[in-house]
Amino acid sequence: MLKDILEVCKAGCASVIFSLVYALVFAGITTLFGVPSSAVVIVNQVFKIVAIVLGGMLFLRGERGLLKGAAHGMSVVIQTWMLFSTIACSFEIGWTLLLEIVIGAFAGGITGVIAVNVKKT
Repeated sequence: MLKDILEVCKAGCASVIFSLVYALVFAGITTLFGVPSSAVVIVNQVFKIVAIVLGGMLFLRGERGLLKGAAHGMSVVIQTWMLFSTIACSFEIGWTLLLEIVIGAFAGGITGVIAVNVKKT
């Protein structure tokens, strides 16, 4: 049980770091090329899902991939929401956050199932 929690925590930390790096790179791209604000929301969601997949594939192992992956996905969404809300000084809880948590759990669950069934060398 403790090993499973540690795996989810490692995967979550990696995913949050990936999300932060993606956000910084994308912020530079938007400043240089003037990306429309409507595209920013969509691109950030894609980056968050990619970060969940990368973190899960790197650190989730063993059994209970669906459960560990869903927990990982939800924790990443909550952690990134807390991080970026702190940066923006705006803690808004709404339907979009709930939808992001569901999407994160779904993406994490699928990633967890794949990650625990892929043979590592």
